[in-house]
Amino acid sequence: MEQTEQEKQKNVFKSILEQLNIPKQCRRNGLSLWQCPQFLFVLMGFIICATALGSYFIGTRYVADPPLMAVIVLFITGFLFVIAVLIIRSFERLAEANRMKSEFVSVVSHQLRSPLSNLSWSVDFLVSNNFGKILEEQKEYFNILEENIKRMNELVSDLLIVSRIQSTDLPLNREEFAPEQNIHRAISEFKSFAEASNVKIKLEAEENLPKIFADSRQFDQIIKNFIDNGIKYSKGGGEIKISVKKQGKNLYFEIKDNGIGIPEEDQKYIFQKFFRSKNVLTHETQGSGLGLFIAKSAIERSGGKVGFKSQLNKGTVFWFTLPIKK
Repeated sequence: MEQTEQEKQKNVFKSILEQLNIPKQCRRNGLSLWQCPQFLFVLMGFIICATALGSYFIGTRYVADPPLMAVIVLFITGFLFVIAVLIIRSFERLAEANRMKSEFVSVVSHQLRSPLSNLSWSVDFLVSNNFGKILEEQKEYFNILEENIKRMNELVSDLLIVSRIQSTDLPLNREEFAPEQNIHRAISEFKSFAEASNVKIKLEAEENLPKIFADSRQFDQIIKNFIDNGIKYSKGGGEIKISVKKQGKNLYFEIKDNGIGIPEEDQKYIFQKFFRSKNVLTHETQGSGLGLFIAKSAIERSGGKVGFKSQLNKGTVFWFTLPIKK
């Protein structure tokens, strides 16, 4: 469900207060004050104001000679220029570190794909009984291997997608399509996982829904990420309800579960990369913390909006909109 105007204003006010807490922002980003962009901006503003007031005070009270005043102004300008250069270099170092981190993630992810594929083929070959009958105990270990290989492949795939999103190298192939078919296909893919978790998935869609204009493959990933989250964070049972309806010039999608919910103090970080809330860690639920970041990026790149509401131990409702093809 979409947020009310009062809730939006409350969230904006909270966000502003958090931005004003500069030491906290710096600590969260793992930076010292002298490397932190927020602190450097405030420091620069303070220096500019102080030098402007100082120049005016000196010029009106103590300096009657215009050439001398010009020299003082030039000196202050030079000092500000040096400070600006230092700040720019700090940002350059941060940008370079971020670029190198993204390149490292991309290279490592690509390099991991081949050995993981080879490992998967090897396990499939061993399970195929070409070396004789597989004992039940051996089969159990092979199943564990297959499950872990699958998890590693999913993580590598997510890392590559995040890397391409950050480098703006992820293509957006928009087309006109009916989303109900994609949702039904996603539900079918998660049928075994849902049954094993004692979770029911239900779709409620309005009749004669118009088609949307978006990237069909990325839409599949969006829906799958929300369904996967709903199943993982349900408390050993429950229901996931997917609703679709027309809302102005958009289609409105809602994925509701009755799982463990998200603590209020963690909700502001929920769409950040690699973030996992404290109660998720308590329940020992597996995940990389990339699914919601990828989903939000894909929705916003397609011209839609995304949000959520959650109550601890009662469940979560994720919603998003995508534009209708005219």
